[in-house]
Amino acid sequence: MIEMPPKKKQEKKQQPARRGAKELLAGYEEFLNDLKARIHSAQIKAAISVNRELIELYWEIGKGIVERQEKAGWGDEVLIRLSRDLRRDFPDLQGFSRTNLYRMRAFYLAHRDQSGFVPQLVGQIPWGHNQIIIEKLKDPAERQWYIQQTIQYGWSRNVLRHHIETRLYQRQAKAEKSTNFAATLPPPHSDLVEQTIKDEYIFDFLTLREGAHERELERALVERIRDFLLELGAGFAFLGSQYHL
Repeated sequence: MIEMPPKKKQEKKQQPARRGAKELLAGYEEFLNDLKARIHSAQIKAAISVNRELIELYWEIGKGIVERQEKAGWGDEVLIRLSRDLRRDFPDLQGFSRTNLYRMRAFYLAHRDQSGFVPQLVGQIPWGHNQIIIEKLKDPAERQWYIQQTIQYGWSRNVLRHHIETRLYQRQAKAEKSTNFAATLPPPHSDLVEQTIKDEYIFDFLTLREGAHERELERALVERIRDFLLELGAGFAFLGSQYHL
C-alpha cells in the first residue's frame, strides 16, 4: 500500500484588514458642516446682492417719478397709467402696483438728500423693512439708526416695528458706538437673512416663484380653457387662474 505524502496546509493569504466605516468616514461630518456653511453663506450673499439691485431699481423709479412730477406736473392719472403699462409688459412681477409706485416715490423723497445712502445701507434690508421705516419715521438720523441696527442685529419686520413703536432710538441712540457692521453680512441665522432670502419682491424680481418654468404652458392652457367655456354659453363660468377653492 502506497502512502501518499501528507497534504500541505494551504497557507491563507493575509488579507488587508478592512477599514471600519467610522475610519472611512473620518472627517466627513466636519467636511459636510463646512460645505453647508459655505452654501448658506453663498445664499445670503446672493440674496443680499439681488436685494440691493431691487432696492436701487425702486430708488431709480421713485427718482424718475419725482423729477417728472416736479418738472412736468405729473399727477395720479399718469401713475395709474404707468402702473398699468408696467404690469402689462411685466406680467410676472407684482411690484408695479399704483400703491407700490407711490411707495417708491416716498422712498426716494425720504433719502434723496443723503448722498450715497442707498447702496451702503438701505440696499442691505428688504423692501418691507424700508417701507416700515419711511412710513413710521420722519427724522433722517433716526431712520439711519434703525437701518443700521436692523443690519447689525438681523431684526425681522415685526421686531423692527416693535422697537420703533417702543421708541428704542430715544432710549439707546446716545450709547451707540461706531462700528463697521455696515460693511459686513448680517448674522447668518437672523430673521433678517431669512426674510431677505424668502422676500416675495426678490422672487418676483427674478421671476422665480414656484412653478415659474411652467408659466407659459399654464397661460396657454388657461386661454384655451377660457375660450372653450365661453363657447359653451350659459351655465358655464371661468372664475380665474389658480382659483382658490
